[in-house]
Amino acid sequence: MKFTQSLRKWWLKIYTKMVGENASVEYIARGWAIGMFYGCFIPFGFQLALSVPTSFWLKGSKVGAVLGTLITNPFTIFIIYPVQCYVGNKLIGGSLSYAEVSKAMADVVHKQDYSTLFGLSLDLILSFFAGGTLLTVVMTPLTYFAVKYLVTARRRRKAAKAKKSI
Repeated sequence: MKFTQSLRKWWLKIYTKMVGENASVEYIARGWAIGMFYGCFIPFGFQLALSVPTSFWLKGSKVGAVLGTLITNPFTIFIIYPVQCYVGNKLIGGSLSYAEVSKAMADVVHKQDYSTLFGLSLDLILSFFAGGTLLTVVMTPLTYFAVKYLVTARRRRKAAKAKKSI
């Protein structure tokens, strides 16, 4: 029960930041989509260095660009990256097993050094980006339209409430 309460509290903080931004709906949704794009496609740790400048360039929400990258975080990478690499490996016609992918990803996360990261096989690196491309193609537009819907719905409710109280 405590976990679900924590998760709900976390989601409410994110939701409040999302819908509370004083900008156009498209600007907010664009920022979140930029963050999601980099969160799905670029390895953990390099995402912010790319998402924030891109949000300036494409005129999107900086808050959304930062928070959107949080799809991959220290808790979710243990699930997302192995699945992403496994699926990507199947897309490129590779023969890596899920166990091999999971072990390689766990080694990188556990050792946290460049020699382990750069020691990954080319097959696994290509698999990461192939799987990331698929995840990006699905999640980026989904994020854009979901955020746009949530912000618009919140603003409508707020306007209706203000109109009702007058």
